[in-house]
Amino acid sequence: MRRTAYVLLLLTCTVAVACGGETSSEGGGSAASQFLSMGTAPPGGAFFVVGGALVEVFNEHAGGASMTAEATSGSQENIRRIGSGELDFALSNAAITYFAVRGTEGWDQAYPMRSVMTLAPNVAMFVAPAGGDVSSISDLAGERVSVGPAGAGFEYFIRPLLAAHGLSYDDFTPVNATQAGAVDLLTDGSVAAAFLGGAVPTASITQASATQDIMLVPFDPAAREQLIADFLFFRPATIPAGTYRGVDTDYEGLDVGSMHLITSADADEELVYQVTKTLYENRDDVVQRHPAGRAINANNAARNTGTEFHPGAIRYYREIGIWQQ
Repeated sequence: MRRTAYVLLLLTCTVAVACGGETSSEGGGSAASQFLSMGTAPPGGAFFVVGGALVEVFNEHAGGASMTAEATSGSQENIRRIGSGELDFALSNAAITYFAVRGTEGWDQAYPMRSVMTLAPNVAMFVAPAGGDVSSISDLAGERVSVGPAGAGFEYFIRPLLAAHGLSYDDFTPVNATQAGAVDLLTDGSVAAAFLGGAVPTASITQASATQDIMLVPFDPAAREQLIADFLFFRPATIPAGTYRGVDTDYEGLDVGSMHLITSADADEELVYQVTKTLYENRDDVVQRHPAGRAINANNAARNTGTEFHPGAIRYYREIGIWQQ
């Protein structure tokens, strides 16, 4: 399916996007044959909104190409559907892609994904009621803990976090819930802690802090540094004091896997080059639709998170002088 789409695309790109020419709207409209798809995530999360923003901006500036945003269950489905040719591009969490391309941590094979653009950080941590039974990650042992929606892939970054602190999922009772659902569970005492996060400020944490006094459970400093050293998708992230009600000191946290745009290793180089160029050069339009667009910048877009970049993206980043790998 994807190969057929590429053939149709490249036939028209010869005189349109790829070669900088104009696409005629007469005689049936060649733009109609340039169909691309981008997998996002379920409505309600950042992937769904950011993916929609990227698609809108691409369609406005691509010179005739057409891309459609598809709501999916998230990173894991997106990776598998790119692998099967059902999607051309998709958003994924860098931690999940990291293990998928290696075929480890439960993946049934090594999926040949390539990064196109590194996007917004996912700053996440365990959140607990202030003064409750959990004040450190080791305190999670024996408790009920919300660990994200079933099938969302949170385990790909939570498991290493736990292991660095000497814990595993077997040491507590994992409870699957959406972030909004996890806040309800925290409020009524059904869980002792919940793993929450995303772009800062994160709506779910803001909501939790509005209904009760909370604490952001700290990482052990040595464990945090070791995680950053061991995994390319982890990096330091500080949440300033006052970001959330009642959290009055800076929180030394982690980006546990940035959102990034991915495609297949066999995607056409010129196509990926044009998509990268279009989104980067029109990043201000992305920002107008969602603040996550600010991550499309010279310091972040080509940042290595552990998944090899596609040659088409590399070519563009080298042209504008931001490729440092």
